[in-house]
Amino acid sequence: MKFERFENTQEALKKSIDMELPSENLFLIDALGRILATDIVAKQNNPMFETASMDGYAIRAEDQGLGELKIIDFLPAGSYKGNLVTKGVCVKTFTGSLMSEGSDTLIPIENVEVVGDKIKIVTPVAKGFSSRPIGENYKEGEALIKKGTKVGYAQIGVLAELGYVQIPVFVKPRISVIATGSEILDFGEAQENISQIRSSNHITIEAILKKAGADAIRYGIVKDDKEEIKEKISQALRSSDIVVTTGGVSVGDYDFVKDILGDMEPEYIVNGSFIKPGRHIKIVKIGHKYIFALPGFPYSSSVGTFLYVLPLLRALSGRDFKIPTIKAYIDEGYKKRSKYKEFTACNLFFKDGKVVVNLDGKKTGSSAILNNMLDDAALLCIDEETKELKKGDLVEAILLG
Repeated sequence: MKFERFENTQEALKKSIDMELPSENLFLIDALGRILATDIVAKQNNPMFETASMDGYAIRAEDQGLGELKIIDFLPAGSYKGNLVTKGVCVKTFTGSLMSEGSDTLIPIENVEVVGDKIKIVTPVAKGFSSRPIGENYKEGEALIKKGTKVGYAQIGVLAELGYVQIPVFVKPRISVIATGSEILDFGEAQENISQIRSSNHITIEAILKKAGADAIRYGIVKDDKEEIKEKISQALRSSDIVVTTGGVSVGDYDFVKDILGDMEPEYIVNGSFIKPGRHIKIVKIGHKYIFALPGFPYSSSVGTFLYVLPLLRALSGRDFKIPTIKAYIDEGYKKRSKYKEFTACNLFFKDGKVVVNLDGKKTGSSAILNNMLDDAALLCIDEETKELKKGDLVEAILLG
């Protein structure tokens, strides 16, 4: 098998995407955490008129030199009286009230002394003080929220200001997760012999996908039986947009998944990647649906999900395909362990004003050590050409949050 460079596999996957997920309309608060399916553009200025940002008196700034101004009316927030501020007069105004026509400044109540129906200017203010200009929040035609944005509290608030009751969001992609292997046990299964282990990769992948906003379906464990695996994959493909399998992609006698994929005559997107862990990964496409065949070790399958499945999910919902990375300084020396591009679990933190990574507490060994992903781990990326890193070298790390 010829393993393609990681960058080539990423480009191949990106180029294979020829559609976006459909959208659905949700009531505003129900869209929290979902991905916006359209650009949001302001249809009018906000505020539409000059308004007061505190309690005080609407005046003409130049009239402060008169010393006293006559109060001709008061204007509570939410009311409109059509008052006109001319020379020598003012209107008592409250936070959120419209600034009366002719006024250009709001002088706060603590800056004046009320004497009968007049105010005495105690502390003058600059022209325009506490008067919110038209369009201070946003102007008509201004792009406020981009398609592909995850809807959070701020987006909810702005959309409410804009008058939205419902908004279009991308439908959650439906993803089936299938773990294969006669040696692994599902939840609640009794151990029959000491060679059996409890599966964690399928539930870990389900958790990663659900956190990423997918509708993940755990199909459970399928033993090393070619026909049973084939039927389970076919069943999952009928009811899902994406199928993710773990195990059965290497070169062993019981690695059936690779043969099953070949029998389905799919379009091969990735057929091996020059990476560690996960070099035997396969990604195929049948129609508009994808199958990701990941290795069986928990760490390998988790890394494969972050490197390949999540970029696809982002692109399908109008977001950037690119894997989120950050530059950091490595806080220790590191000798590369293979000839492949490596993705090693690391700690990411701030130190002396810099972003730093180290491998404290991260164990070396096989790709089965899932506990290396604990404590908000990131992935240290080390190119195939690199043999060794020295303390203080600038490196790249993948953010997994």
